[in-house]
Amino acid sequence: MSLPILNLAAYQFSPVAEPQCVRRTLGDVGRALGIKGTILVTPEGLNAFLAGEEDPCRKMLACLREVPGFEAMPAKESWSARVPFLRFKVKVKKEIIRMDHPTIRPAHQRAPAVDSQTLERWLDQGTDDAGNAVLMLDTRNDYEVDVGTFKNALDLGIQKFTEFPEAVQQHREALRGKTVVSYCTGGIRCEKAALFMHELGLTNVYQLDGGILKYFAETTGRHWQGECFVFDERAALSDDLTPRAKSK
Repeated sequence: MSLPILNLAAYQFSPVAEPQCVRRTLGDVGRALGIKGTILVTPEGLNAFLAGEEDPCRKMLACLREVPGFEAMPAKESWSARVPFLRFKVKVKKEIIRMDHPTIRPAHQRAPAVDSQTLERWLDQGTDDAGNAVLMLDTRNDYEVDVGTFKNALDLGIQKFTEFPEAVQQHREALRGKTVVSYCTGGIRCEKAALFMHELGLTNVYQLDGGILKYFAETTGRHWQGECFVFDERAALSDDLTPRAKSK
């Protein structure tokens, strides 16, 4: 029996000229459709976590793609038995994910990305295609890492993403000379993280395109240990993108 609730995770870095106007439009449409979740509207882009019946969710995604610059906004899908959000909110923020480094502007320059299948192959063979050692760098918070992470990944032990720049600089020499792949849940944090590391002079750095959720969707999930923490009532997803079973 298929699960009835569609969960969408979508983000894109692209300039938003009038965030308050976009907030009002998206809010009106979402409330009319009766979906649940959160949309962040920022000058640097949009970020949305939505859930509901399939048709309203797809209509909301189509509305997001009507915002100028977001016509090709990608979205990751998963299914659940229940809607994992209590309400629908549209908020205006300064950043999609706060980093406090204004020189990091993914809307204007995107860091190199590695797709899920290529990464799985690299991890299978232990090196990238040039023979360089591959180091997985977890950009998430410590409590997320505790739920699950890539095998042998470097965990910076941070409690919030604003701590990432200082923490990664302490490991600069350990990263130098390796092919570094930064990763996070859906791709936002690792996208900013990769750009910051390029600023540090670590040029052989990639972001995992689409994050852990896309890796789960496009691969067997090999090299992942545990589950993936998500910021809703599902708590964590297994590598088949289903909510983990609740303990009795």
